[in-house]
Order: sequence, then C-alpha cells, then structure tokens
Amino acid sequence: MKADKMEKLVADVIEKLEKLKNAELAAELSWCWISFQNDQVSTGVVEKATLALEAFKEAREKNSKAVSKKLVEDLEKALA
Repeated sequence: MKADKMEKLVADVIEKLEKLKNAELAAELSWCWISFQNDQVSTGVVEKATLALEAFKEAREKNSKAVSKKLVEDLEKALA
C-alpha cells in the first residue's frame, strides 16, 4: 500500500461508501485508517480498501456513473 496516495484518497473513499449505503464498511475503513496512522500497520487498511474497491467495481457494473473511474483507478494505484 502506498500510504501517501491512500492518505489523499481515504476521505473520498469513505464518503463514496456512505453514498452507496455501505456505512458499515465506511466506518471500518475509517477506524482502520486512524489505527494505521497510530501504529503504521497497514493490514486492516489494505483489507477494507480492497473490499471498498470491490464494492466500487460492483456499483460501476450496475451504473457506470455511480463511482468515478478515476476514484477506482486511484484506489487501485494506492493499493498496488
């Protein structure tokens, strides 16, 4: 995970998850991100961000305008 890229994205990812009615995953990602900032262990962030990416891709299959292509690509790059 590229922490600098994730730092720029995490708020947008959480906001989009909430708009997609996935508040539980949004809350988990938020918690993991705060935890990562404290202990620098990225396991939880990577796991939850990967789930968010899957949710975004699924939403895009149903409606290509539900999640921007750029957000999906940026999240993929941050996780790489």
